[in-house]
Amino acid sequence: MTGAAPSRPRRPSAATLILLAAAAIALISAAVALSRTLGQRSEGSDSPAAKDWRVVGWAYAEAGNAEEAAAAYRKAAALEPDNAENWSSLGEALQTPSATVVPEAAAAFRKAIELDPGDPRARYFLAVQKDLAGNPRGAIDDWLALLKDTPPGAPWEADLRRTLEQAAAKNRIDLAGRLPRPGDTGGATAGIPGPTAEQLAAAASIPPDQQAAMVEQMVSRLEQRLKANPRDEQGWIRLMRSRMVLGQSDKAAAALRSGLTAFGRDAAATGRLKSAAAELGVPAG
Repeated sequence: MTGAAPSRPRRPSAATLILLAAAAIALISAAVALSRTLGQRSEGSDSPAAKDWRVVGWAYAEAGNAEEAAAAYRKAAALEPDNAENWSSLGEALQTPSATVVPEAAAAFRKAIELDPGDPRARYFLAVQKDLAGNPRGAIDDWLALLKDTPPGAPWEADLRRTLEQAAAKNRIDLAGRLPRPGDTGGATAGIPGPTAEQLAAAASIPPDQQAAMVEQMVSRLEQRLKANPRDEQGWIRLMRSRMVLGQSDKAAAALRSGLTAFGRDAAATGRLKSAAAELGVPAG
């Protein structure tokens, strides 16, 4: 969802603030999907070529090329049509850049759910499509159900919770008594501060300088989370991407170094971090 690194530092606009939040949300279940794709075969996967196309699709998605990412996932789905991950990844690539419901994405998500009713990415984005279609209450109900089913410590728990708070604030929907406390789910990110529903609702009216500060705070929270739980490969990639979006190439390089240190002698993980850094244009050294 982000393109090439900017040639010079710039202040993020209100649109950039929204995109940065969306970038975190769009990674719903990505940590699980990526570990399956790059580490070992997904359950039901018997096609090395499909696995390769998933890797290509992921690389294009991280580079911000949604069209090529979708093309790669279409090939993976054609080779391995019984793998839900191929379809939910295709749907994500098609839907993420669009502010309206994409029919092909909807069909891909429905196929993923048919194959795996618990697929968290498909469930998340089908709710997104409900929201885009003018049914925010239905979307919130679906996100709450997904949060209820989210395993303790799942890497997407905090982002899903923020999605719910933001959508509820925007649509003036009361979540009192419906949103479980972080401690109740046992998530690894419990206790990490984040923006409240009121702060999110007020974001559109905040002056540009304060919007920039809010973006920086969001990214800093991710950085603090990684310091507490450094063995989060996808988290380091998210941090590098966010820093590059903000024009902070030096901090992106620092994130790469920290990620490499966290994974030590794990050659596979460090190789993926370096590959992602190269795709994002993170300076070496």
